[in-house]
Amino acid sequence: MALKNLKILIKHCYHHLISNALFLIIPALLSTAIHHLSINPHDLYNHMSFNATAATIFTLLTARAYFLRRRKVYLVDFACYKHDRAFLTNRDAIRETMSGLLSPESLAFSSKVIERSGVGRDAFVYGHNDFPPKSSFACAREEAEIVVCGAVDELMAKTGVDASEIGVVVVNISTFNPVPSLSAMIVNRYKLREDVLSYNLGGMGCSAGLIAVDLAKNLLQVGRNTYALIMSLESPTSSYYLGNDRSKLLSNCLFRMGGAAVLLSNRPSDRHISKYELNHTHRTHRGADDRAYRCVLQEPDKEGILGMSISKDLMVVAGEALKANITTLGSLVLPISEQLLFLATLIARKYLHIKGLTPYVPDFKLAFEHFCIHAGGKAVLDEVEKSLKLTTWDMEPSRMTLYRYSNTSSSSLWYQLAYAEAKGRVQRGDRVWQIGFGSGFKCASGVWRALRTISPHQLDNPWVEVIDQFPVFLPN
Repeated sequence: MALKNLKILIKHCYHHLISNALFLIIPALLSTAIHHLSINPHDLYNHMSFNATAATIFTLLTARAYFLRRRKVYLVDFACYKHDRAFLTNRDAIRETMSGLLSPESLAFSSKVIERSGVGRDAFVYGHNDFPPKSSFACAREEAEIVVCGAVDELMAKTGVDASEIGVVVVNISTFNPVPSLSAMIVNRYKLREDVLSYNLGGMGCSAGLIAVDLAKNLLQVGRNTYALIMSLESPTSSYYLGNDRSKLLSNCLFRMGGAAVLLSNRPSDRHISKYELNHTHRTHRGADDRAYRCVLQEPDKEGILGMSISKDLMVVAGEALKANITTLGSLVLPISEQLLFLATLIARKYLHIKGLTPYVPDFKLAFEHFCIHAGGKAVLDEVEKSLKLTTWDMEPSRMTLYRYSNTSSSSLWYQLAYAEAKGRVQRGDRVWQIGFGSGFKCASGVWRALRTISPHQLDNPWVEVIDQFPVFLPN
């Protein structure tokens, strides 16, 4: 495995250096060509060096065109769903509701998990006043429609983009997949054009938001002058578990209502109005490993009650997926000095067998100013903070999002970026790293660069009215 990672690292370093070298070499060769072109036309074909130079220039220009042919993708804006206060409840109310549905042992276990999970006392829960719902399907559809319409309506109003200009729609939601799909619901509600490319990603977990970004990016590479609308959400009421299997009770404790709508563009003219430029996306899939595949699994318990099992192996699997992901991503974003230190330490430990030499963890703060790490739970955030040697300030958007909104699945990354914007932290040129983990098991990364300084006074997001109350102190 170490040798494989080493080969991947060397490959990406080589690719990165070669692609950058083209931009340095070509101007020099063009100067040489001009010099050769000053030769008398009658003598051109007598100069073999000219032919060699011309062939070299043609080859390098072709290579340069290859590296430049991909269209740039911009994030025009995004909108996180603003929760209606009618959905606001608290731990005590949730406990009282569940007391008649769960056994005393399961209720005590759930209460302990919630207290230690890093979430606040208040929570946004759909249908908490009438739980359990008479129809979980109808309740889940209503919840999804409220979140989707709330986020997309706000996004369309903020950007001023006409529905006819949207050429791609990608919706990601894991546990609730009605017919027609939610992507079709968006097409119907906003009367999108007949040739719109519509996709509905299901069952892909909390990393699906960045997978949706990666899919939309690839589609925008081949289309021209169009927009891609991404909607990331979850519908917890569709998969609430009322049995006694502790591995399935965990999802009840963490997942809550939420969603985010994102508008991407490949129009060069949109650069000056967009917030961010997409630099990289990278996906790591560990599904070939049985332990990774089964660590988050929807299945019935012994009594036939369907639920989402979360294995004790989750943290180990997530750590392995993260390491594999950053090994490749690091070669694209880290300074060459950090890459060389990492490579040298790896060689010394694995191949020269130097004892007592600890693994070198690259300083990712040299590559990014902001970190948005999926708010899956306190344990996940603690592990990533430790692995990447991040600071309390770096982790603040993730921890405060978990505290206020709990785990909103793939949309949590956008609530975190909204937090950083509301704090006035995002400056022009800043780089943002979004990291998502999801069933399968997958780790996905998205790297953005701010095209302008984001003023909190011009924002309208869920944090603006309460941002002065954060951060809050969280006991360990």
